[in-house]
Amino acid sequence: MPDPSTYRPAVGSIPESPGVYKFRDPNGRVIYVGKAKSLRQRLNSYFADVAGLHPRTRQMVTTAAGVEWTVVGTEVEALQLEYNWIKEFDPRFNVRYRDDKSYPSLAVTLNEEYPRLQVMRGPKKKGVRYFGPYAHAWAIRETLDTLTRVFPARTCSNGVFKRAGQIGRPCLLGYIGKCAAPCVGRVSAEEHRAIVDDFCDFMAGRTDLMVKRLEREMAEAAEAMEYERAARLRDDLGALKRALEKQAVVLGDGTDADVVAFAQDELEAAVQVFHVRGGRVRGQRGWIIDKVEEVTTGELVEQFLLQVYGGVDEQTGVTEGGETVPREVLVPELPDDADVYEELLTELRGSRVSLRVPQRGDKRSLLETVERNAKEAFARHRVKRSSDLTARSLALSELQEALELPEAPLRIECIDVSHVQQTNVVASMVVFEDGLAKKSDYRRFSVKHGTDDTAAMAEVVRRRFARHLEEEADRRDEQGVAAEEGRPRRFAYPPNLLVVDGGAPQVAAAARSLDELGIVDVAVCGLAKRMEEVWLPGESDPVILPRTSEALYLLQRVRDEAHRFAITYHRQKRSVSMLVSLLDDVPGLGETRRKALMKQFGSLKRLRAATVDELVAVPGIGRRTAEAVLAAVAEPAGDKAGGTGAADAVADDAGADAAPAEVVVESTTAPAGPAERGSPSPGAGATAEVGRVAS
Repeated sequence: MPDPSTYRPAVGSIPESPGVYKFRDPNGRVIYVGKAKSLRQRLNSYFADVAGLHPRTRQMVTTAAGVEWTVVGTEVEALQLEYNWIKEFDPRFNVRYRDDKSYPSLAVTLNEEYPRLQVMRGPKKKGVRYFGPYAHAWAIRETLDTLTRVFPARTCSNGVFKRAGQIGRPCLLGYIGKCAAPCVGRVSAEEHRAIVDDFCDFMAGRTDLMVKRLEREMAEAAEAMEYERAARLRDDLGALKRALEKQAVVLGDGTDADVVAFAQDELEAAVQVFHVRGGRVRGQRGWIIDKVEEVTTGELVEQFLLQVYGGVDEQTGVTEGGETVPREVLVPELPDDADVYEELLTELRGSRVSLRVPQRGDKRSLLETVERNAKEAFARHRVKRSSDLTARSLALSELQEALELPEAPLRIECIDVSHVQQTNVVASMVVFEDGLAKKSDYRRFSVKHGTDDTAAMAEVVRRRFARHLEEEADRRDEQGVAAEEGRPRRFAYPPNLLVVDGGAPQVAAAARSLDELGIVDVAVCGLAKRMEEVWLPGESDPVILPRTSEALYLLQRVRDEAHRFAITYHRQKRSVSMLVSLLDDVPGLGETRRKALMKQFGSLKRLRAATVDELVAVPGIGRRTAEAVLAAVAEPAGDKAGGTGAADAVADDAGADAAPAEVVVESTTAPAGPAERGSPSPGAGATAEVGRVAS
């Protein structure tokens, strides 16, 4: 454990100017980013008596091995640089806003040519505008059902949209007037986007303008004796007013404001924010944050303002969560540098923003309501946190004891090999830290030489840890760019425990590869599927963990996740190889045009579903060649009558959402075929995942 005194800067070397500082661990990874009015005063506080520091701060300074800083001109510049570094390095000891992902939002996919209105959960995506969250998904569907009468925007999936365009007929919503049917060309892309923009304006609080416009158009239609149009506008106006009635007015002055409140203990805090637009509550969001040090409510407000509004797009003025910076931000306590944050928010919004603590009236009552919500959310989280932490801590301690490890395996990696009769051999590597999946570190391997399980396992382990040794050497090189910037490297951090799928042969192969590389500080074990036995290198008998053991549950979760990730990649490769083999038999189809077809369609299923005209649209493909391609990939008559063959079915399922070579994306609940090595158990559905190809 590093001693803070060993890397403390020399006396007088730290400037008194405002700036931003970074703490790094022994591997060069940035673990904490902070800002200060006076760098000297702030940094000296970290090197006081370690025993007197907050527990999380003490852990941070004893984990770090160095500190560096950057001087800036103003405090606003320091805020912006701090935000950029937190986003770039994702330091483990900084306050992290973990979105409450249990509530659905109404999402508008503005990044598509024909934007779609839909219910969406999970992390926010770039280019998507969000409204909510809502307490229930049915509340969103009810809102959409009411508003699509007035704003007939698309709500269908991409598959339904594409199919309607191919057959030339819209879905039921297009016939009953709740969709403008851009799929069949009833409106252009520009006209449809104008409908979506009106919908977003209404949801963002610009309701009065929309109501007045409809009233004016209704009066004009009646005056022109267009009574059917006037009646339709009257019904639209009624639908808008019904939607507005469901949203009570909470601020009588009709202002736009975000109301923020906190509930906290020594380790964590719950944050709740109500988004009020036009005096009505348009959405509610919640976060749970880790506290790296003892902070006041004012300092929590600082972190909220920086992380929630720091990601505003300067052109659109919209945050990454889909909200704009409001005119007012109401908080329970002002930060020390309130004027600096007001200046930052004003710059991001483009007009004056007020940051204040409400003292009386409607705004004070609303703040108290938000505080009650924060306390309830924090109480629910503490119950969940207690059970989760207990189970994970117990699992890690049981693993340490059962496998006789020198310390608890805080980082576990698992490797699984997947193939069908030694063809398309691939492997996956999944990572768990502190008992939780760390999906950003997942990797996948295309096995080059191994033709059976043990040879493939040996190759993958050798490649993974050879890369670790290379990156460790690069890190020691002070001239290396990665060492200078401290950015995460793909294989830089070795696991405490390496788990392989299989029994004694696979464990022996993995241990042999580690021995060849001279790596002696990584423990290895294997989990055999049939009896769930744990095998260790050089042991003739397995370790039997109790069926109710938390350690066994953890190993099973790690192993099953590796299965899922490996089979996803294997299915993609097999689909591509089947497509290539079928196209090889097409006369006159060279390598260049085969690659063009594969790039355009990506899978056997998509190519079979294509028309001759769609194939002709691919550069270099003529009509005669297109007809030959469709004939070559057509399903045999027996398969059409009795269903697709097992191999084709799995390949088609994988290819339906095939991704570029660097990325795997698949979402399916179909059970894997019985012949697939490394497939999940029947009924276990795979979920969407993204990884990188390891070289």
